[in-house]
Amino acid sequence: MAEDRALTVRALLDTVRAEGRSTLTAPEGKVIADAYGIAVPGEELARDVDEAVAAAARFDGPVVLKIVSPDILHKTDAGGVIVGVEGAADVRAAFHKIIANAKAYNSAAKIDGIQVQQMLPPGQEVIVGAVTDPTFGKVVAFGLGGVLVEVLKDVTFRLAPVSADEAQTMLDSIKAAEVLKGVRGGQPVDRWAVAEQIRRVSELVTDFPEIVEVDLNPVIATPEGAVAADIRVILTDEQPKQRRRYSRDEILRSMKRLMQPRAVAVIGASNEQGKIGNSVMRNLIDGGFAGDIHPVNPKADDILGRKAYKSVTDVPGEVDVAVFAIPAKFVASALEEVGRKGIPNAVLIPSGFAETGEHQLQEEIVAIAERHGVRLLGPNIYGYYSTWQDLCATFCTPYDVKGGVALTSQSGGIGMAILGFARTTKTGVSAIVGLGNKSDLDEDDLLTWFGEDPNTQCIAMHLEDLKDGRAFVEAAQATVPKKPVVVLKAGRTEAGAKAAGSHTGALAGDDAVYDDILKQAGVIRAPGLNDMLEYARALPIMPTPQGDNVVIITGAGGSGVLLSDAVMDNGLSLMEIPEDLDASFRKFIPPFGAAGNPVDITGGEPPSTYEATIRLGLEDPRIHSLVLGYWHTIVTPPMVFAELTAKVVAEFKERGIEKPVVASLAGDVEVEEACQYLFEHGVVAYPYTTEKPVAVLGAKYRWARAAGLLGGGR
Repeated sequence: MAEDRALTVRALLDTVRAEGRSTLTAPEGKVIADAYGIAVPGEELARDVDEAVAAAARFDGPVVLKIVSPDILHKTDAGGVIVGVEGAADVRAAFHKIIANAKAYNSAAKIDGIQVQQMLPPGQEVIVGAVTDPTFGKVVAFGLGGVLVEVLKDVTFRLAPVSADEAQTMLDSIKAAEVLKGVRGGQPVDRWAVAEQIRRVSELVTDFPEIVEVDLNPVIATPEGAVAADIRVILTDEQPKQRRRYSRDEILRSMKRLMQPRAVAVIGASNEQGKIGNSVMRNLIDGGFAGDIHPVNPKADDILGRKAYKSVTDVPGEVDVAVFAIPAKFVASALEEVGRKGIPNAVLIPSGFAETGEHQLQEEIVAIAERHGVRLLGPNIYGYYSTWQDLCATFCTPYDVKGGVALTSQSGGIGMAILGFARTTKTGVSAIVGLGNKSDLDEDDLLTWFGEDPNTQCIAMHLEDLKDGRAFVEAAQATVPKKPVVVLKAGRTEAGAKAAGSHTGALAGDDAVYDDILKQAGVIRAPGLNDMLEYARALPIMPTPQGDNVVIITGAGGSGVLLSDAVMDNGLSLMEIPEDLDASFRKFIPPFGAAGNPVDITGGEPPSTYEATIRLGLEDPRIHSLVLGYWHTIVTPPMVFAELTAKVVAEFKERGIEKPVVASLAGDVEVEEACQYLFEHGVVAYPYTTEKPVAVLGAKYRWARAAGLLGGGR
């Protein structure tokens, strides 16, 4: 059956392309729909008015008449659609009117006839479609349809093909999902039928790469089924450029030598202060790298007390990484020598390649690297840090605080912001890597490595684009079950949206697709740079929640209200406190306080009240996460609160009870020191904000769901 349908569609597409057309007519669209089981109404092609009358008579009730022309893509705009036509006289009048409208719209248009289509019963209009995204390839779309689709833009996207289950999740991913379930007395639509339309369209575009867009709009969804009133199919002759793919084993082998090298060569090493080659050498030496450091400079015999070599080919023994600190115009010839030496990694610090319009020069070095089997990091980067190896291969300031966070950035400026944040917050990192132009190595290579790296517990990535979106998704989906991946995707505006020939294409703005596909990959998308860094800093120290019940304990009613808002804003659930638990909390709260959720212990309470209520929150297994709101008073000073909270959390951890605990501290400047103390003792805490601690908690929950560690899936 699958082979038969493929042959049918292949023959049709070949005919269309042989005629030099890129758009299928409606009858041709029906052939494809029938082959793939995409439900469409009964219809016939009428080449003259008498055929139209006869065709209409064969359908029960009113019909829809539509122009059929390969030269008229938007039939409604051309006045080429008339609905609700019934009776021979009306059919004749509508036929002639459509022909006249079409000729007025485009006098040169070839008209094949009029499509007489069975009129569908009223129902919920939705759109199902597929587009070819430059980053992710075939992407399937679903949303509310009809005339408001481009106004509301309530659409969700997934990589094609989708499974039946994944198609079902799309129905719940739009903002108006409740409409499909039936509202104000309306009946729910047949969800399976709608999901099948999505799945079958995704199969179609996967099977035939030359189909660049499919548009079913509207699909009329009713309790009895889902039928596409119109199908539009657009073809392309363009072949996407194929990126060279490496196997997982190949990536891990080269990345191991990059991130855990035994010997590094610096091409362009220098004794002259102020030169990049001097800074790289000093950072490698002063950073305590225990491996061999080989300076390469044809004009020097000795650099910083180490023997210099005229060429990298003169360096004795194996070298794992060659760091380039020479002008762009000399890189190609030096890279040839690196290739002949058998060095597997080249770190290209110099700028002057594609980012300045020198695309040919960048293509040249990529070709050289591929010929010799050299992986390229860069060009146009600040270098990289691998702290557990005491490796600082960069011309920027050194950093040596070891920890579990791997940070990457496409931009040098963002890289330095990452560095400053790490230093200020004392965030321990496993690596900081610049990606620059991403001529070769990119995020999916790094994800593959960091996913296996035992020193890395969380990965945070700033990116402006992805070279291969599908490779990134594959790497992320393999990594997320083991550790969180946080992404800051720059370029969220609609400025980059593409012009397109269909509703689906017009809706598939770059960021809309990125947002849904990143969710599909299971990564946590950060709204801003500070958010990305705070997520990366906080997620590794928080235990994984075991359920959805969040309880707020606060010393200030105002903070409790804001914390409640933040909980809801981040998709978390405030626990409905059972009567017995409510009574237990009330034992520690003054009469003018308030139990329920938030638990308001009031601001004048002594440390013992904070301690008792936090203990109760950790003790009760029905509570899964705690959000603490502290208000600075002399009765319970900030450091007293911090120390007692850390003590109680540590005590329960020793007993095997671990829950996420985040805290918002309001008060004078002493709360800053208290927050730092709490962070150092496993409690995520922030001064002067109720939003940030809950946002971090929300990020932890999003990762736990994506990793399959909490109910609810992705």
